[in-house]
Amino acid sequence: MTKKSDAKKTTALAGDTGNGHTTTALPHGATTPINLGLLKRLTETPGTSGREEQVREVVLSEMKPLVDEISVDALGNVIGVKRGSGTTKVMLAAHMDEIGFLVKHVASNGYLRVQPVGGHDPSVLVAQRVLVHTEHHGALRGVLTAARKPIHLQRDKAEGAPALTDLFVDLGIKGEQVNEMVEVGDFVTMDRTLEVVGDCVISKALDDRSGVFVMLEALRRLKNPVATVYAVATVQEEVGLRGAQAAAYTVDADVAIALDTTLAVEMPGSGEHEAVTKLGAGVAIKIMDSGHIAHPKLVRHLREIARREGIPYQMEVLPAGSTDAAAMQKARGGTTSATLSLPSRYVHTVNEMVALSDIEADINLLVTYLGEIQPEDYQY
Repeated sequence: MTKKSDAKKTTALAGDTGNGHTTTALPHGATTPINLGLLKRLTETPGTSGREEQVREVVLSEMKPLVDEISVDALGNVIGVKRGSGTTKVMLAAHMDEIGFLVKHVASNGYLRVQPVGGHDPSVLVAQRVLVHTEHHGALRGVLTAARKPIHLQRDKAEGAPALTDLFVDLGIKGEQVNEMVEVGDFVTMDRTLEVVGDCVISKALDDRSGVFVMLEALRRLKNPVATVYAVATVQEEVGLRGAQAAAYTVDADVAIALDTTLAVEMPGSGEHEAVTKLGAGVAIKIMDSGHIAHPKLVRHLREIARREGIPYQMEVLPAGSTDAAAMQKARGGTTSATLSLPSRYVHTVNEMVALSDIEADINLLVTYLGEIQPEDYQY
């Protein structure tokens, strides 16, 4: 049962226009202003890999007053520059793209076949609402499902999970209309809003709009940086870290930090050793993943700051998956790099879950770090 106070928070969030900060209760009785309106706009704005134009406009409008320079490169990365007092260059990368689909076939009867963009688990996709984003007719709401019998007609046992190739979109309109409105190449996103659930938020695309949010809020709080900060909202991370690779070559930073989500698998069905991280236990400082081993001195520096400042943190070893840090690490002659992660349950689903207290810890650690970074700290 939902408490009255929780119901009020959710209602307020759902009606938030994003024009101010919404104060949300955090664990242990503390309150911290979290701009839920901005986080809501970021997560709900559509933008699959290669089609980030709408979310890019949100990022540009929010980042512009926070930096000294801002530009968009040929791939669509947003690059903001906040000048520091020293000569060190630090690149932050948080990706704007979300997993989704492209329309690959429009049948004569109006059903759409789709091509996955990014990694999907088909078992969580049946009967989900989606938005098909057309060039001339706006966003069309539909149902993503697979050809399967209703439970009433499954006499012996429930049918197994479909394959991604079994999925289609039903827009609920006649075939000839669909063929007039939808084109091959139109992109498709999940149709979900951001909501507050207890001490957490749930939404589609928290991977990695929550990382973009952390980057923007860190820029907002950062007053006198030592390093010059290159804040990059990257594109096409979900299909191969492509935006970060191009931006890292351009920036040629001394230090690079990816801001992303990670797995929090501490739910029923997983052993304690499989959790990777835990929700609400603090920002995760990544040691390694399948594409990147973080610079040990940078990891040590981030951990020392967290301990010194009393910022909740946890150490992360991710057995599969990677972040923009993998691309930035290999740019030019190599870059000192690491990742700060937000623990997330139910990743790559429509109900990704992140703790508000972990968001705050992530912002605090990043701001403190950017205020004291020195390039000679990481020489081998």
